Amino acid sequence: MTDSQPQAQNWNAVVEQWNEQFMDAIEENMEAQAQFVESWSEAVGDATDENEISEGVEGYARAYETWMNASQQMVERMNDQMEGEEVDMEEFRDIWLNTANDAFKDVMSTTAFARMTGETVGDILELQQQADEASQETLSQLGFATEDTVVEVGDRLVELERRQHAVEQKLDRVLDHLEEE
Repeated sequence: MTDSQPQAQNWNAVVEQWNEQFMDAIEENMEAQAQFVESWSEAVGDATDENEISEGVEGYARAYETWMNASQQMVERMNDQMEGEEVDMEEFRDIWLNTANDAFKDVMSTTAFARMTGETVGDILELQQQADEASQETLSQLGFATEDTVVEVGDRLVELERRQHAVEQKLDRVLDHLEEE
């Protein structure tokens, strides 16, 4: 009877660990799905072309199918574990991680998502340019050298070096001519 108590405690500990990890996985899955649906909705909501909308819906349908397949895999692996098969807890995590990657690929490969990403990058670059211009103006007003002034000075130095080199070449030719006489 003492052997059955440690086994029961071990089993209870395994089941408790499994339940915690399963609940964590479900919670993470729900959060990932919510973020996925939100980003997809924004992409499709911004789409104006019917083809973009249609492609976005197809991408979402593929992603939804991917999530449903993952749910089926989870149920199958849980059944396997309940029937006594040794199932590594990391396998459950891997199912959700791989599914999230596949589902996001389904959505990210759509034209609507590509357009939204392009617009976002464009907006970021525009904001960065405005910030750069503001910082350059501030530096200039404070009397510090700006990137533009440093580049201008550098260009002038390069031009001076080019001219000096040309003068040296002419001087060498004059000296060579004088030595020949």
